[in-house]
Amino acid sequence: MPFAAPEAANVPMTRFDDIRLERIQYLRGPNLWTYRPVLESWLDLGALEDHPSNTIAGFTERLTALLPALIEHHCGVGERGGFIQRLSEGTWAGHVLEHVVIELLNLAGMPTGFGQTRSTSRHGVYRMVFRARDEQVARVALAEGHRLLMAAINDDPFGAADVQRAVDAVKAKVEDCYLGPSTACIVGAATDRGIPHLRLNSGNLVQLGYGANQQRIWTAETDYTSAIGESIASDKELTKSLLAACGVPVPEGQVVADAQEAWDAAEDIGLPVVVKPSDANHGRGVSLELRTREEVVAAFAVAEPEGSDVMVERFIHGHEHRLLVVGGQVVAAARGEIITVTGDGTASVAELIDSQLNSDPRRGAEEEFPLDLIVIEGDAKLALELQRQSLDANAVPAAGRVVTIQRNGNMAIDCTDQVHPEVAHAAVLAARVVGLDIAGIDLVAQDVGRPLAAQGGAIVEVNAGPGLLMHLKPALGSPRPVGRAICDHLFPDDAPGRIPVIGVAGSRDTAVLARLVAWLVGLGGSQTGLACRDGLFLDRRRVDARDSANWAAGHRLLVNRSVQAVVMENGADTILRDGLAYDRCQVGIVTDLEGYEPLAAYDITSSDQLVKVLRTQVDVVLPEGTAVLHAGDQRVAGLAPLCDGQVILYAVDPQAAPLARHRAEGGRAVLVRQDRVVLANGATESFLPGLGRLTAWRATHAGVSLEHLLAAVGAGWALGIPLNLIGAGIEAFEADLQAALDSLQLSQSLLPAPTQLA
Repeated sequence: MPFAAPEAANVPMTRFDDIRLERIQYLRGPNLWTYRPVLESWLDLGALEDHPSNTIAGFTERLTALLPALIEHHCGVGERGGFIQRLSEGTWAGHVLEHVVIELLNLAGMPTGFGQTRSTSRHGVYRMVFRARDEQVARVALAEGHRLLMAAINDDPFGAADVQRAVDAVKAKVEDCYLGPSTACIVGAATDRGIPHLRLNSGNLVQLGYGANQQRIWTAETDYTSAIGESIASDKELTKSLLAACGVPVPEGQVVADAQEAWDAAEDIGLPVVVKPSDANHGRGVSLELRTREEVVAAFAVAEPEGSDVMVERFIHGHEHRLLVVGGQVVAAARGEIITVTGDGTASVAELIDSQLNSDPRRGAEEEFPLDLIVIEGDAKLALELQRQSLDANAVPAAGRVVTIQRNGNMAIDCTDQVHPEVAHAAVLAARVVGLDIAGIDLVAQDVGRPLAAQGGAIVEVNAGPGLLMHLKPALGSPRPVGRAICDHLFPDDAPGRIPVIGVAGSRDTAVLARLVAWLVGLGGSQTGLACRDGLFLDRRRVDARDSANWAAGHRLLVNRSVQAVVMENGADTILRDGLAYDRCQVGIVTDLEGYEPLAAYDITSSDQLVKVLRTQVDVVLPEGTAVLHAGDQRVAGLAPLCDGQVILYAVDPQAAPLARHRAEGGRAVLVRQDRVVLANGATESFLPGLGRLTAWRATHAGVSLEHLLAAVGAGWALGIPLNLIGAGIEAFEADLQAALDSLQLSQSLLPAPTQLA
């Protein structure tokens, strides 16, 4: 829609009713608007349709005062300040809402660069969309943006605090719904490599890849992460004994049952010692460099609630380090630091912590902060540390006095490039001994650039599912591409994690075409899943008789580990309602632009409008894939330039103009000549082997049109299925679904009964 409006004088302040949100739908896959998920909202502007932004007194000033960063929105102008220019010239409220929502997402730390607003055939009703990685976050952003916009339009009380509350509401939903930073960095690395991902729960369980070629991650745990290895890693005493047996240096120590036994062990081992839980992590309950009976007893009380057992270990002098091992290699390392505050003679310890530590912008309560906030209340470990210095939270240290706050758990300094090969070898060996493909190896050493034995260093813990944030956002040093390392470990040799996905878009009996394509793919040797209007199929077995030409059914196939290829029927209604179930496909078939009549609810009133909808199927074809397009409709054939891969055209009429042009450019085509199926490659033609005269074939296959036959041949050709197998498969296909199912049932009944074991 043209957003600029004719210049108009400001009118007296009028109060406008709220913009009505008629319909909100989340498009979860590639759609009419973009490759990625979006939230689409249908807006009824009401009286605001007749009042663009430049006719509402003071509106632009009020809105930009609330959201100053709108100056950065380029909008259609293409430069900084473009959106402000549109506001001043005159643009409609739906377009403004789009930018307000995008800005709230930006302020909430989830930047979004895509949004569009378009008019519909109904007066004052618009379709507004914006990029949305999560539906619930998008809905909150839309609701908050709607409230802010109406306040700015009507000059209602709404200030900076209200904007912050709106941003906080969006951020809170982001915290609830978005992937954690460790998982997100792996998913981001997969996306950079073109590997698709599917989120399998509301947490951090994510599938990378499709079907039989998928790998799953749960934060930094993978399909290769051993359950036995995890159990060993959670038992620190067992871990130490296994490492020691393999020659890995570890500190002497033992499990104790009570405080007295802890002190006895400390005396046997020799002071100073460490007291820690046997199966906790993240440094919880760990007390270091204990030198007196009182300190050991107090440390036992701190450690006991954090784990099933308590350990006493020899204290290793040096710095704490975390080495990340992925697939037998050290890919990142971080060094810890002792956290201190310095007294000024007037501020209490609690006040010093807030002013000198918690004020650091790298510290925060959310996962994206590399350093945690230090909260005194309820932190028994901190209380013990202060007690050892004859202090508490309310004590006022003398000016210049350095007070230790935390001794461990502050892995903030990248030291990857300093790791000595012998240290790296010990870390890799420790991960292998425990049985972990990804492990966080905690070691203490004076200098990680020297072998451990030469300096009395030791590995103190092996962690399964280690956090990655310290390597992604170190307080000092360079971030490390640990997500890419894990991704490469799961998908070596640039494997894309994909299976062949074939999409069939159109309206005329496309369920039969989808079944025929799935039949051919199955004959080619792949375990094939099929989602179409006739149901959901695994190979020839129908597992769900309901209409399955939709996102949900397609998703079921893509998560199935047994599926090696997928065929999905995608009507225009599927694309408009949900988007495609897959991000890209190997083959995309478009048959026709008919069947627009039931789509009035989506403002589709002619077949020409379906071009923009069904082009989605062509847009998502992979560069190494193929679009199979019906040349009998010039509009369908006209989608060919949109394909990133190759194009095969098909038509019953060998004289169809798009066919001739395509072949003249050396393109491939499937057509009919002399009552036979012909494969054309440029000017070269050959008959499809294995299939005879079409007149005879049609007499026994009345349920399949010639156009669909040619489309299926084109798809099989694109997939590299042997040509004689394509011909024989088409000859053997049963178009009648019930007959095919009855035939399958009969063939299974003739199989010999399973052997009974005595």
